[in-house]
Amino acid sequence: MSSNPRTPDGSSLGAARRSRELAELAGAAAPVDVLVVGLGATGAGVALDAASRGLTVAAVDAHDLAFGTSRWSSKLIHGGLRYLASGQLDVAHESAVERGILMERTAPHLVHAQPFVLPLTPLVPRRNAALAWSGLRAGDLLRASARTARATLPGPRRLSAVETLELAPGLRPYGLRGGLLSWDGQLADDARLVTAVARTAAAHGARILTRVRALALSGCGALVRDELTGEQLEIRARAVVNAAGVWAGGLVGDIRLRPSRGTHLVLRSDALGGMRAGLHIPVPGEINRFVLVLPQGDGRVYVGLTDEPVDGPIPDVPEVPETDIGFLLDILGSALDVPLRRSDVAGAFAGLRPLLDSGGADGERTSDISRRHAVLTSAEGVVTVVGGKLTTYRRMAQDAVDAAVAARGLTAGPCRTARLPLVGAAAPGTLAALAAPRRLVRRYGTEAPAVHALAVADPGLGRPVVAGLDVTAAELVWAVRHEGALDEADLLDRRTRIGLVPADRDAALPAARAALRELPEPSRPR
Repeated sequence: MSSNPRTPDGSSLGAARRSRELAELAGAAAPVDVLVVGLGATGAGVALDAASRGLTVAAVDAHDLAFGTSRWSSKLIHGGLRYLASGQLDVAHESAVERGILMERTAPHLVHAQPFVLPLTPLVPRRNAALAWSGLRAGDLLRASARTARATLPGPRRLSAVETLELAPGLRPYGLRGGLLSWDGQLADDARLVTAVARTAAAHGARILTRVRALALSGCGALVRDELTGEQLEIRARAVVNAAGVWAGGLVGDIRLRPSRGTHLVLRSDALGGMRAGLHIPVPGEINRFVLVLPQGDGRVYVGLTDEPVDGPIPDVPEVPETDIGFLLDILGSALDVPLRRSDVAGAFAGLRPLLDSGGADGERTSDISRRHAVLTSAEGVVTVVGGKLTTYRRMAQDAVDAAVAARGLTAGPCRTARLPLVGAAAPGTLAALAAPRRLVRRYGTEAPAVHALAVADPGLGRPVVAGLDVTAAELVWAVRHEGALDEADLLDRRTRIGLVPADRDAALPAARAALRELPEPSRPR
């Protein structure tokens, strides 16, 4: 084991690098090969895919890494079981393949196997239980077809009532017949995945520029504005990829989306009796729809999610309606021994899925719209990628770059991202041998010893910034120095997830402000 913690090289993002690279673009005589608009999972994935093929890349976002939908997910890397049940075999197989790539090759530090229990309560008829068991068996065949090892994802099995209660003590024992155990991939943090993808792209030479808003796109570049200074500039590019998610239609006029809102609750773990597994709780009257109960390992549990259509302007941060909260609490109450009250909800968040309007019949539910992604090229030559989901971000990026290369006649190598480890990734044995707390290893991978070294050098940085959470001030300083964080929201809402609970966010503000003192004054958002 090395005694020297590994520190970032070309992957490090910071205020000084942002300023330098933005100035280089403003004065560049030649266009970049690819300009990417949007730095969620897909946009960051496009930047990495293009840069790793040898193309010059600039990627901009009006806000921050993972500012939009990518940070509001269930933090799951799905195997596609739901799509298998609805007959979307290609989408299901693609999801299973991409899950295996993340778990075994590109991000084993960020994605781990998570057990789930479907409790067989009196509200789950035996016929529905049989269908669910068949679905879980089919999901295991899907894992095998994707060539994901059994050691990575164990197979499903039936549980007795006693075993079910051992894994989820908060369940109501009366009438419980047992449970069905299955496994899927769980992310340590979806926003951290985006940060890792963006930093890996930066290591391959991509310019990753947050707080840069695209005002107008064409097939040859974009007019953008530096949101820190207000200055405008033209970025010229041979190809432009619109990966702005739910905002994509505002940049390319012929893109029609039907956004869907997915809401999650944030609960304290002790309210659920200390869960050792996640839960699939069936929604009454639905055969293939469940509410997920997702323990996070940090004293919090997420509960979600809804699937409701959204009309009107797209907000920067979606609000959570009380009707969504009530729906999720009601479903929990159908299975828990002690029903939760509104006062037990420590926080809530909602994300908007950028679903492509398929022109279906009026009244078509957003839950019935395909999660298949689409790559569309406008008359001006702008390539837009929409739809899909977090699990398949890498394939979406590959398809978008393929389309841009073909449409604009770029000279590029083949896609490499299926075997390209993200920043922090390593084999399980290497990760297990790192001299750092396990919690840090699961969030930073091989960089965990360097984060831990900050706390060793300055014990004040080793203390948690909020009582009841393990996040330390060292992680906030690391985010400013190496992960491109520029303000309090970057630190509390994306580089860490402290901000999902408003009370915790308020308590952590002094530590965030202290970490931001390292920023040069001109680099601080106004």
